[in-house]
Order: sequence, then structure tokens, then C-alpha cells
Amino acid sequence: MKKILFVLFFLATSLFAELQQVWATPEFFEKNPTIKVIDIRTPGEWRETGIVKGSIPIMFFDEKGRFDLPKFLDELNKVVKKDEPFALICRTGSRTTEVSKFLAYRLGYKVINLKGGLMNLMRMGYRPVRYLK
Repeated sequence: MKKILFVLFFLATSLFAELQQVWATPEFFEKNPTIKVIDIRTPGEWRETGIVKGSIPIMFFDEKGRFDLPKFLDELNKVVKKDEPFALICRTGSRTTEVSKFLAYRLGYKVINLKGGLMNLMRMGYRPVRYLK
């Protein structure tokens, strides 16, 4: 019985989940000027390279690969609604690939994973803004 309930819960969550995989390009930001972008890198990374203009830095994994899911979700829910599409970005797209799947398929968020991350944007000529904290 527990297995059946789990499968039903998973299927219901999957039906309402939405995950888009989109390359991180300057054109994405031009076409979606109001999309909220959550940068899940570490503060050291934000200071080193800067951030996408207007993005919201909320660290997911720390420098040692640990995470505090309740803290992350608390910060995320302060800036996005569960039914509101938003984008996730990291350095290369590796971390956001995993986090976006979890947020969409397990928790039902509407997530856009920015593949290639900030490094892809910078290769295409994008200049991040300075992180000021």
C-alpha cells in the first residue's frame, strides 16, 4: 500500500512539475527580461566572477559540497512563488541540472535550468556585474 501511495504521489507531483532546459545565452535574458534568476553558487564564486545583472544569489552547495535544503527553500520561497517560473544558474550548469530536477520533479516548482551556466554566458561575451556583499 505504501508503494502505491508513493507512486501516486510521485506521478501527481510530476504532472504539475515543470522543468525547462535552456542554454544560458544573452538572448535568453533579452527575451525574458522579467524572469527571476537564482544564482546557486557560493559567495566566493559570486565575488570572483560577478553575477548576472538582477539575479538573486542563494547558495545551495557550500565549498565542501554540503547543503542545507530547509535554509535554501526558505530563502527561495521569499523571492519566488511555487507556481512562478524562475531560472537557476551556476558556474557551468552541473549543479543546476541536479537542483532543478529536484525542485521540479520532487517539489513541483516551475524551473528553467540555464545550461552551461555563467561560463557559457561569459564565452558569448556577457559581462557579469560585480557582487557587492
